[in-house]
Amino acid sequence: MKRIGLLLTMTALAALLAAGPAAAEIKVGIMVPTTGSEATYGKDMENAIKMAVDEINAKGGVLGRKIATFTGDDGCDPQMATAAASKIVSANVDAVVGGYCSGATLPTLKIYADAAVPIVIPAANSTKFIDLNPGNAFLINSIGTYQVDTAVGLFKKLGVKKIAIVHQGDGYSEDLASLTQKEWTKMGNEVVAFEVVNKGEQDHSALVTRIKSKAPELVFWTAYYADGALIIKQLRQGGYNGKIAVGDGSTDAKLMEIAGKAAEGVYALANPLPEFLGEGQKFIDAYKAKFKTSPGPYSALSYDGMHLLADAIQRAGSTDKNKIAAALKATQGFKGLSGPVTFTDKNLLARSNFVVLVVKGGKFTLVN
Repeated sequence: MKRIGLLLTMTALAALLAAGPAAAEIKVGIMVPTTGSEATYGKDMENAIKMAVDEINAKGGVLGRKIATFTGDDGCDPQMATAAASKIVSANVDAVVGGYCSGATLPTLKIYADAAVPIVIPAANSTKFIDLNPGNAFLINSIGTYQVDTAVGLFKKLGVKKIAIVHQGDGYSEDLASLTQKEWTKMGNEVVAFEVVNKGEQDHSALVTRIKSKAPELVFWTAYYADGALIIKQLRQGGYNGKIAVGDGSTDAKLMEIAGKAAEGVYALANPLPEFLGEGQKFIDAYKAKFKTSPGPYSALSYDGMHLLADAIQRAGSTDKNKIAAALKATQGFKGLSGPVTFTDKNLLARSNFVVLVVKGGKFTLVN
């Protein structure tokens, strides 16, 4: 009997060892800012990714395996981001979903590439990805050139000729600012002021004075909401009555919360926000029920990013990193909440997803 029992135990152990790789969890890294001035965005993205993971696991996972996540805090800072990427790689992840700030995300690409780890990027969209992408990163937010086209189209529609541009010197905001300046002047218009401010600066009175002296018809802020809201508030307090527009890094309810009444009438460029998507309300209700708060501007893209990755792993039929990357590259018309995903030969979203919003009554409203 003992010999039979031992034989059964050994048989069961052999079966378990044989099934080990198939039974093991698929590990996905999440790289977002969970501390610092952009932590609101990062936590929102992390929530949306984990919500997608829960849905996938509830349906049996991928390839018969459940997904587990490991989060690295990039702090929207290049040094923190490279440290976070190294930790994520050391955790032996199969792939990564994340990347909010372009300036923080770009330095991590080589770390992931050296480890052959594919990354799906839901938010970061600097045009520098075109030249610096080693081939393992896949952007599902439209690249900055599409945002520039949307911006200058808005300025032209508003009938302005003279604008001021303010950025923060990071990879995303400087890129958007420089490209907008180039395109706007090429169209025969003027950029009467091109300013840079330090992140976290509180007193913008000198900036307001310089901008007012140049008399622009519109001020375009290309960086993030935490500082953008203060600049908007101080511009209005300082007597600037012209139009104001912000890039997608500032399109968040927090902008209105911090700027207050000064945000009224501000134009905002945006990626697909949940409230303006066909299936958006269903997503919003599910997110609120799970996290007791409303989803932010990059929630839909982050949610789609995780579902896209799961779809690619399923199509790859393996967690081999190179096969996952190949499956992602071969994606054609993946149906996400925020719209279809097909990649260019540079692994960029092959369409523009930008829309224009305006603040009315303390809420973002779609501009037709």
